[in-house]
Amino acid sequence: MTITWNDNVPIYRQLRERVVAMILDGALNEGDALPSVRQVAAEYQINPLTVSKAYQELVDDQLVEKRRGLGMFVTDGAREALLESERKRFLREEWPALFARIERLGLNLETLIRAARGKQEPSA
Repeated sequence: MTITWNDNVPIYRQLRERVVAMILDGALNEGDALPSVRQVAAEYQINPLTVSKAYQELVDDQLVEKRRGLGMFVTDGAREALLESERKRFLREEWPALFARIERLGLNLETLIRAARGKQEPSA
């Protein structure tokens, strides 16, 4: 699998966000093992220290736990904790600008929902 990295964000942060997305999407569940540092480094052709740094951030956030000799595992409650923190972050950081753009364009909720469901192109 080929991945395109964003040059504006450190790779370890992008890797962390990929694991977060996998937990939120249900691709990784509580108790599931993360791929080994060596496996990820080899697959994406990145430095193992980069993978370790991403994994350490997940440990620091209590989303993943280290089990000596076994690897890294998704902690109990990780998905719920992520949902709560990601919702708060979205409302604090992303929603205000998005809402302002929606208002500026004169879009309403009904039009946005229809467009998202592919039923109708948004109209001005």
